[in-house]
Amino acid sequence: MKMRETLRTIWPYLWTYRSGLLRGGAALLFKVLLATSLPLLIRAGIDSLTEGLRMETVLAFAGALVAVSALKGLFQYWMRVILIGLSRDIEYDLRNDLFRHFTRLSYDFYARFRTGDIMARATNDLNAVRMMLGPGVMYWTETVLTFAFAITVMASVDLPLTLVSLIPAPVISLVVIIFGNKIHNRFERIQSMFSDISSRVQENIAGVRVVRAYVQEEAELEQFDRLNRDYITQNIRLARISGLFMPLLQGLIGIGFLIVLWVGGARVLSGSISVGSFVMFNTYMGTLVWPMIALGWVVNLTQRGMASLSRINEILKERPLIASPEQPVILGDRFQGEIVFEGVSVKYGNTCQALEGISLRIPAGSTVAVVGHTGSGKSTLVQLVPRLLDPTKGRVLIDGVDVRELSLDELRSNIGFVPQETFLFSATLGENIAFGVKSATEQQIREAAEIAGLAGDIASFPAGFGTVVGERGITLSGGQKQRTAIARAILRDPKILILDDALSSVDTLTEERILNALTGVMKGRTTILISHRVSTVRNADRIFVIERGRLVEEGTHSELVNSGGYYADLYQKQLLEEELEAI
Repeated sequence: MKMRETLRTIWPYLWTYRSGLLRGGAALLFKVLLATSLPLLIRAGIDSLTEGLRMETVLAFAGALVAVSALKGLFQYWMRVILIGLSRDIEYDLRNDLFRHFTRLSYDFYARFRTGDIMARATNDLNAVRMMLGPGVMYWTETVLTFAFAITVMASVDLPLTLVSLIPAPVISLVVIIFGNKIHNRFERIQSMFSDISSRVQENIAGVRVVRAYVQEEAELEQFDRLNRDYITQNIRLARISGLFMPLLQGLIGIGFLIVLWVGGARVLSGSISVGSFVMFNTYMGTLVWPMIALGWVVNLTQRGMASLSRINEILKERPLIASPEQPVILGDRFQGEIVFEGVSVKYGNTCQALEGISLRIPAGSTVAVVGHTGSGKSTLVQLVPRLLDPTKGRVLIDGVDVRELSLDELRSNIGFVPQETFLFSATLGENIAFGVKSATEQQIREAAEIAGLAGDIASFPAGFGTVVGERGITLSGGQKQRTAIARAILRDPKILILDDALSSVDTLTEERILNALTGVMKGRTTILISHRVSTVRNADRIFVIERGRLVEEGTHSELVNSGGYYADLYQKQLLEEELEAI
């Protein structure tokens, strides 16, 4: 039952390539039939010699052997090309589907699974599944058919000798079952440890600056050495099992040969069977050697593949918490950008209340700001708009429609979102700015960079917009990364623009220049600004103050300054800071 559940994932892929599987299966069948017919020709040829036939007859048998062997080789070639080629096609489809699944999963999935673990499943485990579906399935089928045809012919010639030659078979089956389970369990443990190693490497590469800043190179090396040593130890244990498995299998096969030589030789001497039949039996035993050896290898591949497939299934069973409805409401040209929060509450887990009872309205085309202490819930609030999160209670409306009723594609394509943590891809600066806008021209990219205050920096880059920024934009400063992200959002020409503390890494002079450039961009579109600086939000049409997840103040800059609340205190503190800096 467990195996059937694990294999359920790959049935659709096998069904997609059913015609290829049939062609490959036919080639395999013909190859096995021709291979099992060779001992019959050998028997006929040897018996013809003992009967004193002419040399022409012997040569005819020899020619038939050559022709059948050549034909068998041809079918064996096509069997391998088709079936192993299909395993590559299935690997290709499964990898694409797995990656597509990754892009749809919600944030909670990535909070539970480490990046290195995900990478290990998408590479190492996927390759193990391919080996199971390609060589594994092919040799399983070949082994079963070869045994079936060979034993049938042998039994028709001499049933007692056939039964005696099969004495080691039950022992072989028992050995395969016992060792197969041990290989499966150990390989599953090895793959889990490989995930730990991949995660450790990924974290150290991503956090290399922190490691060096805290002089933790040796400590990290020790931890990695410990993981690597455990991984090698487990692999050696697996190698010992596999190393014992194959010689044991070959030894049992050798016993079968000895039985045939002993009993068969006695039957030849007694005249029960001909010399040709005796040679045929030995030839069949030789023919069965590779399938028996392959059986051990195939069991190894199958157990590894099943262990890896179960790990991939664990990912594929994950379902995104946030998804488009089956029949979404399509706003189309009616998408204007009015945002309404109705009694919105958000709770992380069972204890952390991020937002509670937030109700506010943002008219279409207006510019509003959200301010508050760190951890007050500002970022959580704006993440509800593009449905990066869903509220625990209440609802968020855009143009009168609950965002949960809209298609995610339509909703997010109309939103330009610049998060607190800027992420840039290991690509050129121009490609990072144009991310998500396939039709962007060089002029449009340049204009977006100009508005974001990035044009002056680009002039100093060695290749301008063609400069590769490195993984996560490592070659850029914090301010340059933020401005690149702002340019990316501007280029989308969205109906709703969200800047989540997007100017925190630039100085006040650069901030003022960017905000002045954004004035034209923000006109006619709904803009939400989140910032700790009063200078960023003072010109907003409306300012909302959030404290401990609750909306405590709202109004214009002048209204809030005169009210004497949190915003007024923040304003006075920043005025004092500016005066001290001037002194």
